[in-house]
Amino acid sequence: MDAELFTMIGGMAQRAVGLPALTFALSDELDFAQGAALILNYHTAYFALKLRGRLAEGETVLVHGAAGGVGTAALQVAKGLGARTIAVVSTEEKERVAREAGADEVVRSDGAWRDEAKELSDGGVDVVLDPVGGDRFTDSLRSLAENGRAVVVGFTGGSIPEVRVNRLLLNNLEVVGAGWGAFVMGKRDVNREIGEAVNRLVDEGFVRPIVGARFKLEQASEALKLIDERGATGKVVLELR
Repeated sequence: MDAELFTMIGGMAQRAVGLPALTFALSDELDFAQGAALILNYHTAYFALKLRGRLAEGETVLVHGAAGGVGTAALQVAKGLGARTIAVVSTEEKERVAREAGADEVVRSDGAWRDEAKELSDGGVDVVLDPVGGDRFTDSLRSLAENGRAVVVGFTGGSIPEVRVNRLLLNNLEVVGAGWGAFVMGKRDVNREIGEAVNRLVDEGFVRPIVGARFKLEQASEALKLIDERGATGKVVLELR
């Protein structure tokens, strides 16, 4: 049986040992590169949106860094959960990737994205998923509707934002942390629940990991350079054959 697994560390190798709790059957709908792209990003996206952000059918979610690995995963998972999606991207090429991942609307990070998102969502989005952080976080809070949730996934933008809690008070907002790895390591049942949910979304046609670049194993340094220079879209995969 073909399988997808997540090793935490030591994955850049021809052979690797995976934990049973982080090993899942690979769907016939996916190739090996898509399987390699699945667990970290898609399990994070499901955990962040459903378990932490409580995203419900019919709600609207805004996704920062929407052309990246977590961003494209979040767009697809959100669509599978019945949500409307607004993607925030920086370039025309990244807009193309976000739309391929299923974004209903796309706004540019260097424009008036906050106002555009509020207009597109009739006054505010229900959930913001933010793997970027940095200066835009305050505007993320301002883009939320009443009872909205800003889900923090990471800080690829470099700086860790600070929150003025009066903004939360005035519109009954929440800032929610979503640290998938730390949370699930000792929780096999949660791992299995997330894995089964993501695989259902694969079977239903919502989840198809976007592999933006493929490198040979000996080109790992080039792959890391692409990521470091923020040129990656979707998931970057090392192929062994």
